[in-house]
Amino acid sequence: MSKGSSSPKPASNVGIAKMLIVVLGVSILCVVGFRYLRNVAGFGADFTNVPKEYTLNYMPADFKMEIDEEDAIAILSNPERYRREFDQLVYQVNTSLLEHVARRMGLPDSAMTAIRAEYDNQHPYLRTLYYNDFIAARDTNSQLYETWYNNGGGSAVAALNEVASKYTCFLVTQIISSVIKTKEGTFFARGRGVDNPCSIASNEALQPFMKKLEDRAKIDDFSRSKGLLEEKVEKVIAELGTYELRDKKGISKQMQTKIWGMNVSSSDLEITAISILKVGFRLQDYFDISLNSKAGIVTITLPEPTVLSHEVYPKIDKLDIGWLREVKSINFNESFNTLREEFRREAIYEDNVMDKARKQAIELMNTMFSPLISSMSSKYQLRVKFKQGEKEAMPEWDDSGKDEQAAELKN
Repeated sequence: MSKGSSSPKPASNVGIAKMLIVVLGVSILCVVGFRYLRNVAGFGADFTNVPKEYTLNYMPADFKMEIDEEDAIAILSNPERYRREFDQLVYQVNTSLLEHVARRMGLPDSAMTAIRAEYDNQHPYLRTLYYNDFIAARDTNSQLYETWYNNGGGSAVAALNEVASKYTCFLVTQIISSVIKTKEGTFFARGRGVDNPCSIASNEALQPFMKKLEDRAKIDDFSRSKGLLEEKVEKVIAELGTYELRDKKGISKQMQTKIWGMNVSSSDLEITAISILKVGFRLQDYFDISLNSKAGIVTITLPEPTVLSHEVYPKIDKLDIGWLREVKSINFNESFNTLREEFRREAIYEDNVMDKARKQAIELMNTMFSPLISSMSSKYQLRVKFKQGEKEAMPEWDDSGKDEQAAELKN
């Protein structure tokens, strides 16, 4: 053998190395395969420390909502007229969400029945919450204005979405947790599309349904706004206006077109508007006078105050259009309606026009009816109430001539 040659590696060492690589690869495949079978097919679940009663097998399921979109929008656009239908709509939406979550979680039919029964127990107070919050979120007295600005149905759908999004997670979590078994408030799940019940209800059910309603509302709003030009409505009304608020607001907007970071064209827009908002009471909705001769109380009950009229007069103060005409993308109706909505929002929530209207109504009722009541008998007192509120007022009367019960009531 020559001096520069080296001895070859033993063949046994090469064979051992190859065998180790093969064994390692097979082990990795076995571990991956076992985890896949355990998570997807449920194989090996008995070897974990999670009891079967706390484990759910998630399954794919399509959301089903058996609600006519056209009827739903009609109900949402006039919830006071269709109060019973509104409650039924809330029932259908919530039960459909719960049933979809149950199907996705692979719950048996017995659990479906239990979920429906549990919701039936909670629906009476939930429908009231939904209705009150919906009325607060959507100013139903602006229906004519919303129609004119092509977004009456869209505004109603947005209000429902706001209310439903607020309560859906709470609702689903409460109902589902009362039916399935949990371990310290936790359950374990496997299968395809594993997610918490709240996300399933919101992302897979509620939002797709709202998107369908929104698309339908756009069609209806367009149809109604065009038909409004041919409408003339005569209506006999009985209204008591007690408060008027005048305000002025404006919107300014500047649009620029830049090329390579340099401003090459700009358009300026300024819109101002004055608002005249009147708040009062629709007496054709409710008005009642009752007499309690034993207690010496005359009670006048009025409906809750509402916006009787809202006149907004927009004006374009400035319109400078650049040479690239950026203003072509502006929706003037949207800008006008934004001003109108801000007027109403500020009046109701910041200026408290509803409370001021109640106060004025109390003073007006005292002025109108106190002389009449005092002419009947000096013992009678006047009380002004509102149908859905606790606010009431009793005028200051001379205590002489009153019976003991009436004096105690005043104190």
